[in-house]
Amino acid sequence: PEQSDQNMDSAVSDPLRSALVQQGVLLGQHATQLNTTAQDVEALNARISELVTRVESLQRETTSRGSVLRTGTSQDPEPHANNPPVYDGDPNACQAFLSQCSLVFSLQPRRYANEEAKVAYVLTLLSGRAREWGIAVWRSQAPCCATFADFSQEMAKLFDRSARGDEAAAQLSRLSQRRNSVTDYAIQFQTLAAACGWNESALRARFLEGLDFAIADELAAIELPRELDNLIDLALRVEGRLSRRRKHRQTPAPWRHLEASSSPPVRRRVLVGTFQSSSSPAARTLLPFQLSLQGGSHAGLALVDSGAEGNFLDAASARSWNIPFIPLASPVSAWSLAGSPLTTITHVTPSVSLHIAGNHCEQTELYIIDSPKAPLILGHPWLHKHNPHIDWVSNSVLSWSQSCHVSCLGAAFPPVSVSCVSQVNSSDLTGVPAEYYDLRAVFSKARATSLPPHRPYDCAIDLLPGSSPPKGRLYSLSGPEREAMDKYISESLQNRYPLPLMSSAFELLQGARVFTKLDLRNAYHLVRIREGDEWKTAFNTPSGHYEYLVLPFGLTNAPAVFQGLVNSVLGDMINQFVFVYLDDILIFSPSLQLHTQHVRRVLQRLLENQLFVKAEKCEFHAESVTFLGHIISTRWIKPDPAKIEAVAQWPVPDSRKALQRFLGFANFYRRYIRNFGQIAAPLTALTSTKVSFRWNQEAQVAFDILKSRFVSAPVLLVPDPEAQFIVEVDASDVGVGAVLSQRSLRDGKVHPCAFFSRRLSPAERNYDIGNRELLAVRLALGEWRHWLEGSAQPFLVWTDHKNLEYIRSAKRLSSRQARWALFFGRFNFTLSYRPGSKNVKPDALSRLFGAPEGELAAEAILPEGVVVGALSWGIEQRVEEAGRGVQVPGECPAGRLPVPAALRSEVLQWGHASRLVCHPGIRRTLFAIRQRFWWPTMAKDVRQFVLACPTCAQCKPVNRPPDGLLNPLPIPSRPWSHIALDFVSGLPPSKGNTVILTVVDRFSKAVHFIPLPKLPSARETAQLVVDHVFRFHGLPVDVVSDRGPQFVFRFWREFCRQIGASASLSSGFHPQTNGQCERANQDLGRMLRCLTSNNPSSWCQQLSWLSVYSPCVLSSGSCARSSLSHLLSREFSLKKSSRSHRYPGLGCCANSHSG
Repeated sequence: PEQSDQNMDSAVSDPLRSALVQQGVLLGQHATQLNTTAQDVEALNARISELVTRVESLQRETTSRGSVLRTGTSQDPEPHANNPPVYDGDPNACQAFLSQCSLVFSLQPRRYANEEAKVAYVLTLLSGRAREWGIAVWRSQAPCCATFADFSQEMAKLFDRSARGDEAAAQLSRLSQRRNSVTDYAIQFQTLAAACGWNESALRARFLEGLDFAIADELAAIELPRELDNLIDLALRVEGRLSRRRKHRQTPAPWRHLEASSSPPVRRRVLVGTFQSSSSPAARTLLPFQLSLQGGSHAGLALVDSGAEGNFLDAASARSWNIPFIPLASPVSAWSLAGSPLTTITHVTPSVSLHIAGNHCEQTELYIIDSPKAPLILGHPWLHKHNPHIDWVSNSVLSWSQSCHVSCLGAAFPPVSVSCVSQVNSSDLTGVPAEYYDLRAVFSKARATSLPPHRPYDCAIDLLPGSSPPKGRLYSLSGPEREAMDKYISESLQNRYPLPLMSSAFELLQGARVFTKLDLRNAYHLVRIREGDEWKTAFNTPSGHYEYLVLPFGLTNAPAVFQGLVNSVLGDMINQFVFVYLDDILIFSPSLQLHTQHVRRVLQRLLENQLFVKAEKCEFHAESVTFLGHIISTRWIKPDPAKIEAVAQWPVPDSRKALQRFLGFANFYRRYIRNFGQIAAPLTALTSTKVSFRWNQEAQVAFDILKSRFVSAPVLLVPDPEAQFIVEVDASDVGVGAVLSQRSLRDGKVHPCAFFSRRLSPAERNYDIGNRELLAVRLALGEWRHWLEGSAQPFLVWTDHKNLEYIRSAKRLSSRQARWALFFGRFNFTLSYRPGSKNVKPDALSRLFGAPEGELAAEAILPEGVVVGALSWGIEQRVEEAGRGVQVPGECPAGRLPVPAALRSEVLQWGHASRLVCHPGIRRTLFAIRQRFWWPTMAKDVRQFVLACPTCAQCKPVNRPPDGLLNPLPIPSRPWSHIALDFVSGLPPSKGNTVILTVVDRFSKAVHFIPLPKLPSARETAQLVVDHVFRFHGLPVDVVSDRGPQFVFRFWREFCRQIGASASLSSGFHPQTNGQCERANQDLGRMLRCLTSNNPSSWCQQLSWLSVYSPCVLSSGSCARSSLSHLLSREFSLKKSSRSHRYPGLGCCANSHSG
C-alpha cells in the first residue's frame, strides 16, 4: 500500500512540476522586458531634460535681447512684401502707388540694392498710359531713370493730380459730411488735412463745421477734446449712439387699449392711440375729409393713428352735425397701456359717406368717443384696407392701393375747400378734366421751378481717367481752341441708356380708343447734377462764376439720364398703357373709365417723384393725338401735316450736311412712302464722302418726288392681332419686298399695315429664283415676327412663285432650305400662289434697288476670284460711241477699233499711264495700244508721247550698257523652280510698312511684292516665302539672293537644305549676280515714283497692281511670252472679250485704275 501511494504522488506531481517550470520561464521573459522598458523610459527622460534645458536657454537669450532689433546677417531672409496694385495712370492713385513702392524697397533692401533695380521694379507694375511713358523714358535713357527718387518725382509731375496746398485747402473748405457716414467723412477730411498744412485748431473747427447737424448738436452739449483724433473718435461714438437710438426709438405717445367692460358681456377688443396733450398740431398727421349723410356734408381734418384698431368720430362733432347715434349691442371699454380704464364706447354712427383728400370715397361706420382734439380718427383697419402712400411732411396722400382705383376713386369728386388745409400753388388748369383737380399740384409752375431732390438717377458727369478740365480766362475761341474744347467734351463718358424706338409705340396701340398726352415742365431741370459733379458744369461770366445744380440743356448724357429717370418712375406702367419718349408721355386705354384710372395713376406717380406737367401742352381723353410727329388715332396712324408742310417747303440742299439733314428728317417718315429707297437712291449716293458733292438733275428729280410723296403719304392701319394677317412677298434680281396687310371690317378692303424692302447681298443675288422668293418669305417673317408668331389666326403668305407652295411638304431640301424650314415651323401660315399681275405692291418693293452698272442677266461659270482682268474698258466704249456711223478704214486690222483724232490723246494716256502698264517704254506702250486700237500714225504718235511724258522724265533713271560681258545664270525648265529674293528698304511709311520683299520667278519673270514693317530675320523670311510663294507655286530647286544677314545665317542655309533647294549667294559687291531681282526692284521703284509722286505714303496700296508689271513684250525676240501667259498657259491680252460676265465690280475697278 505504501508503494502504491508513492507511485500516485509521483504521477500527480509531474504535470504540476512542468507547469511551474513554464511559469518560471515566462516570469523571466517579463522581467527582461520590464528592464528594457525602464531603460527606454530613462533615455526619454534624459532627452526631455535636454530639450527643457535648451528651451530655457533660448528663452533667456530672447529675454536678454529685449525689444532691440537685431541686425540681420547676409543669411537672414527678408520679410515678404506684396506687390502694389498695377498702376494705369490714374491721377488720384499716383501718390499711393509710389508710397507703396517705397515701402517695398524699405522692407527688402538687399533685393533692391541699387537704384536701377528699383526703377525697373516700378516699370513692371505700370500699365496703359503709364507703361507707355515709362518704357519711353527707359529706352531713351532719360536722366530721371538714374535713381528711384528722380523717377518718382518725374512720374508725380506727369500723373499726380492729388490736391495739395491751396487746392487741398479749398477742397477742405467745401467738404461736408452730407449723406456720408462719419467714417467716410473723416477719411476724406484727414486726406486733405495732410496736404493743406492747417494747424490743429483750424482743422478742429472745420471738422465740426462739416459734420451732420444731428451729430453737431449732440457734440455742442458736451466738452470737446482738444486733439483732432480724439474729436473724430467722439463723433464716431455719437454717430453709433444715434444709429442705435433710431433703431430702438419708442413711440412717444402712450397707447390706450379698448377692452370690453366687466359689466356687459365682452364681444371684441380694439386699440386706439392718441397723442399726448402736449403734442403740437404740427406733429400730427392730419388729412382733409368730408363726411356726408342724408344730404348734409361736413368738412374737417382727420387724424391718422396707426395704433388705433378702429375708426372714431368725436361725439360733440357728431351732435353738431346731426349724425344719429346707434347703440352697440355690446359696449367696448378703452384701456391705457398702463392698465387704467379710460372710457367705454357705447354707440356707433350709421353708414356714412367719407371722402378723404377730396378724391377718395367710401361708405363706413365710425365709433363715437370723446375726442375734442381730433373730430375724426382713422386707425389701422383703414390704413390696412386702403394702403395709402402718405407724405408725412406735407400731410398729403400721394397714391392709393390698386383696389382703391377700382372701388374708391371711381366716384371721387373735386375736393372741397377747407380753410385749415394748406392750398396748393395756383396753376392754370384750363383743359384739365375736373376729376384730376385734386392732383393740381402736379401742374404747379412754382414747384416745377424749385430745386429738385437728389435721386438715384442724378446726372453723373464722369471723365476719362487722367483727363482734366482746361483752365483759362474769358477769351474768344480760335480754331485750335475750339478743337481743344471739342476734345475735352469728347472725354466725357457717355451714358448708353437706350432711347425707345417710335415704331415700338405703334405696336402697343392696338385696341386703344382713348388717348392722353402729357408734357413734362422744365424736363431737364427736374434732374439734379450728381453731388460732387457740379464743378464740371461751371462757367465764367463777367458777373461771376456759376455752377449748375440741375441738368442743363446740351450735356451729352442729358437725354439718356432723363429717359432713365422717367422709365424708373413709370417702369411698371410702360408698355402696358404708357409710352414715354423723354419728356413726352402717351397714355392709351381701351375705354374712358379705365383711361381715367390710368391717367390718375400716372399723375400721382409723377407727383410722388416731384415731376411736374405742363397743363397747357397736354391733351386729355382724346380720340386722336399728335405725338412725336405722328397723328395717332383709334384705327390708323399718319404723319403730322405740320411736319410734312415743313418738308414740302424744304430748300434745295447746298452741301452734304444739308442733304444729310433732309434725309434724316425724311427717313423718320419712310414707313409711309412706298419705294422710298429707290426714290432716294440718287440723294443717298451724294452723302458718300468718296464722291464730290455736285447737285445734278437726277438728284433734283428725286428731291422733288420725295417732297410730293410726303404730301400724299398714305394712311397705315394699326395691326389687330386678333384679325388675320396677309403677307405679300416678291423677289427680283437685286432685292426683296413685302407688304403686311389686314382686311378692314369697315369697308372689307385690304389695307397696308407696314412696308418692307431690302437689297440683296452679292451672295444672295446668286440664288436661283426659287431660293430668292423663299428668302423674301424668310426676311418678311423675321421683320414682323412680333405680330405673326403666335397669331390668333393662321396668316396668309402670297407669292408669285408657284413652286414655293410645296416647300413645307418637300422631302428633299438643301441645307439652306432646311434651316429656313426650321424657322418657318415657328409660324402658323398658309403659303399660296398669286400671279405677278396681282402681286404689284411687293413686286415694286423688290425692285426698289437698282442693279449695279454693267450687270447683265447671264450667269458666269467661273467664280469672281479667278477673273484676272477687266473684260471691258471705259476708253473702248468712248471710242466705239465716237465711231458709230463712221465707215471703218480698209487698212484697219480686224478686231481693232479705229480711233478718231479727238480721242487719240486719251488712248495714248491710257496705254502709257494707266496703273496696269505704269509708264512703260515706247515698245511696250505701242504693244499695249495695238491690241485693241489703230490709227495710221500710231507708232509716230506713241514715240512722241512717250518722249514728252513729264512723269517718265522725272522718275525714270538713266540706263547704260554694262561694262564687259555678263555670264547669265542657267535657264530654268519650268515656272517657280528657280527663284530670286531681295529687299527694298528705306521707303516712307505706308500703312505701317517701310520694306518690300521682292520674289521673282526666273523662268516666267512673275513677281511677288510683299510689304513688311521692317527687315525680317532669317526665320521670319523663311515663313514669308512659305506663306506667299511655296503654298501657291510649290518648292523651288534653287534660291538666289544677295549676302544680306538673313541669307548668310545658318538657319537660312538649313531651311533651304530641308526643302531640297540650294541657297545661291551673289558675289561680294557684284549685284549683277541677282540681276533679275535687281531689275525688278528698279522697275518697282520707277513705277512707284510714277504712281505716288504726289503722295509717297500711299505706295502700299499700289503693290497689288504692280505684281502684274511683267513686260507684255520683251526685247529678246518676238517668241518671248509674258509671265502671265506662262502661268496661265495662254497669252495675256487686253483685247475685249465677247463673253458676258456677272462681275461688274471688276470692270468698274479696272476702269477706275486705267486712267
